Amino acid sequence: MASLALTSSYTPPFRSIPSLKPRSIKSQPVVSIHCPRSTVHHKFPSLTPTHKSFSPFIIPKFSFSVANSDSNSVRIHASAASSPASLNSPAKQPWQGAAIKPLIASIATGIILWLIPTPEGVSRNAWQLLSIFLATIMGIITQPLPLGAVALMGLGASVLTKTLTFSAAFSAFGDPIPWLIALAFFFARGFIKTGLGNRIAYQFVKLFGSSSLGLGYSLVFSEALLAPAIPSVSARAGGIFLPLVKSLCVACGSNVGDGTEDKLGSWLMLTCFQTSVISSSMFLTAMAANPLSANLTYNTIKQTIGWTDWAKAAIVPGLVSLIVVPLVLFFIYPPSVKSSPDAPKLAREKLEKMGPMTQNEIIMALTLLLTVGLWVFGGTLKIDAVTAAILGLAILLVTGVVTWKECLSEAVAWDTLTWFAALIAMAGYLNKYGLISWFSETVVKFVGGLGLSWQLSFSILVLLYFYSHYFFASGAAHIGAMFTAFLSVASALGTPSYFAALVLSFLSNLMGGLTHYGIGSAPVFYGANYVPLAKWWGYGFLISVVNVLIWLGVGGVWWKAIGLW
Repeated sequence: MASLALTSSYTPPFRSIPSLKPRSIKSQPVVSIHCPRSTVHHKFPSLTPTHKSFSPFIIPKFSFSVANSDSNSVRIHASAASSPASLNSPAKQPWQGAAIKPLIASIATGIILWLIPTPEGVSRNAWQLLSIFLATIMGIITQPLPLGAVALMGLGASVLTKTLTFSAAFSAFGDPIPWLIALAFFFARGFIKTGLGNRIAYQFVKLFGSSSLGLGYSLVFSEALLAPAIPSVSARAGGIFLPLVKSLCVACGSNVGDGTEDKLGSWLMLTCFQTSVISSSMFLTAMAANPLSANLTYNTIKQTIGWTDWAKAAIVPGLVSLIVVPLVLFFIYPPSVKSSPDAPKLAREKLEKMGPMTQNEIIMALTLLLTVGLWVFGGTLKIDAVTAAILGLAILLVTGVVTWKECLSEAVAWDTLTWFAALIAMAGYLNKYGLISWFSETVVKFVGGLGLSWQLSFSILVLLYFYSHYFFASGAAHIGAMFTAFLSVASALGTPSYFAALVLSFLSNLMGGLTHYGIGSAPVFYGANYVPLAKWWGYGFLISVVNVLIWLGVGGVWWKAIGLW
């Protein structure tokens, strides 16, 4: 017969068992009581948890079992159980603070650089700010805390060490670019909330949705067609294409946080971002900082870069890059769904179910057209991009298409505003403190002393100019700090001046693809959270190599053909 076991926690009335006193329980005494098996359940009616001779904090536990199949005995095993206080203690809460190892790595980076003797020609303030900036970048890469928190800690360190004043550290919160990016997220909320985003997304799927690659190319070339008319890559990417891309991802079942990011969204977000820097480089009016390059060119070599000259030189390498980059990403970071022959049919069915446009969709569409129109003709009307975006948002708020509570709930928008403004401030003061000019002078002296041909010297200058963009959170800041110095040295080393100016101008856009903060469209697409930061930087570097090879290789042949060198 199988053994019978009953377990209960109470105090028995047995005065004859001294070893069961609460303070002397050190073992498991065994008391054998012989009785028929059939009456086991009836032999201990007085064992109730009402006895009061024991401490309420130590309750013995007893188990009753048949010793073996041939025995008529029941054994009582006594042991001390946990107290009620320990049984009721709450579970240990998981650590919700910073990830310790990444935090130590970030702080160590700053401390080590801080303690290195300041190079000759660099001010102490500049060197200290560089150490804080690089520690912040390390924190942004390793993410011991959310990006906004890391950036805020960097600003706090700069103020605490008196490297920057409070007003200097937070000066970039008055810069229009971070606010334009935040406003783009609010527009995206309205775009998706009203259903307009889904309507347009389903139209794209109906036309091009039989393959992920076809869908990607339709977006890439749509953005390139708008590029010459919208001189802000932040507005173009955030106000128009981010909401559309997000709607497409959702329509195709690729969402953030549920493991379906790689279904379509990761590849599509990275592709649209990387091609946005290409389209920005193709036209003089496609990026706000491009006219700055043209102006500095005129001031340095007294030659003018016209709109047609710029487009003519950039069109061939630009088109090649727009074709090649999505393909490269398609093979190295592919969407899990590459072909969907039923998608166009499903999209048509969805559009039929949606019916005609609602009132909110119409308001959203008209507001978007107004905002884009102001972005296109803002120069003539003297209305800048961020003012146009605020006007558009005001219309959405007044009509109730988007509520202010919904804007406040856009955590990614406020987080992006915080870390992007922080990096702009630190990078800007690195330039003001003279670190960038010192770096430029050191580079050009080194390259000039190698005695190489102008082709090799210029290639080295180009690569140094390009990859130094890791230290910049703005294309305009990089151009303003280094463009003139590199152009002057390239000309002095024998590089055709006009050719050098154009190449540096093109690369001033392409280098924005390196990081998630290097150009206005970067924080917009990265903030969608489809691509992890490590992959964003890794693929950013890889695509930068592809772009450099295309623009210096294919572009070099094209520029030779049109007589630029």
